[in-house]
Amino acid sequence: MLRIEYQLLAAFGLDLIIGDPRWLPHPVRGLGRLAEIAERATRRWIRPTRLAGMAAVLLVVGGAALLSWGSLRLANAFGPWLADVVAIYLIYSSIAARDLVRHARRVQQALARHDLPLARRCLALMVGRDTERLTEAEIIRATVESVAEGMVDGVTGALFFGFLAGAVGAIAYRAVNTLDSMFGHKTSRYLKFGWAAARLDDAANWLPARLTGVLVSPAAWLMGQDGRAAWRILRRDARRHASPNAGFPESAVAGALAVQLGGRNYYDGQPMDTARLGDARQPLTHRHIILANRLMLLTVTLFLLLGFVLRATW
Repeated sequence: MLRIEYQLLAAFGLDLIIGDPRWLPHPVRGLGRLAEIAERATRRWIRPTRLAGMAAVLLVVGGAALLSWGSLRLANAFGPWLADVVAIYLIYSSIAARDLVRHARRVQQALARHDLPLARRCLALMVGRDTERLTEAEIIRATVESVAEGMVDGVTGALFFGFLAGAVGAIAYRAVNTLDSMFGHKTSRYLKFGWAAARLDDAANWLPARLTGVLVSPAAWLMGQDGRAAWRILRRDARRHASPNAGFPESAVAGALAVQLGGRNYYDGQPMDTARLGDARQPLTHRHIILANRLMLLTVTLFLLLGFVLRATW
């Protein structure tokens, strides 16, 4: 079989080429259905609610890891080449760099045509906040924030666990991330049930978020942006964010692009103030969405190179 790092490189290249076409069976959609089944079963049979949530996490993450491991074992029985194909496909399905870029570009293109209603509708596919009344600057801020946070959730987190444990690690990470997106809400339904999913997601992203934030600085320097400010703002502002992880890539991106992220958002009509990250040295324009996409792709490339070096060393 191919070395893990080559499987990861092939998977990342495949994602950049084809993205996530709807006609292609996708394991992550299966993870969502598995999570729904696990929620119904554990809520029915297990009390208290927090314990039921822990059981659901164990079932989904453990089941995803076991199924991916079994698939690789079965494929390897037919030949190492087939095991490589399955491993690359599983890793590919766990990352979403092209889709992240594509969604952000749709927002940017709508703004370039001065079509705010379309930009708001495109943004709604990326974020959970209310988008109906956002100004152009708020739309840009939300898009850049989404690209910065998605850099970890959608790409480098899965690559990190892929470097550690191959396709099984990447799929297990994607299961954790999927559970957090489904259960990790501070609502009456999920406040207790989703506690385990949210805490496990925080733990899984702890190191990937910090590594990614640090790598934004050299990536910014390579593309002619302010790498020094990216490092300075990361050190100053990363821990201001309510999330233990999201502040690292977001603050680094804010510093690199010389903009300020964070501020007031609305969720279901209710205001929520988030920490201000970075200094508003430049007004937000739709060009910053293009720069954020490029910065994300270059940072991910450096992340892959770092993984190659560490695996070759150790």
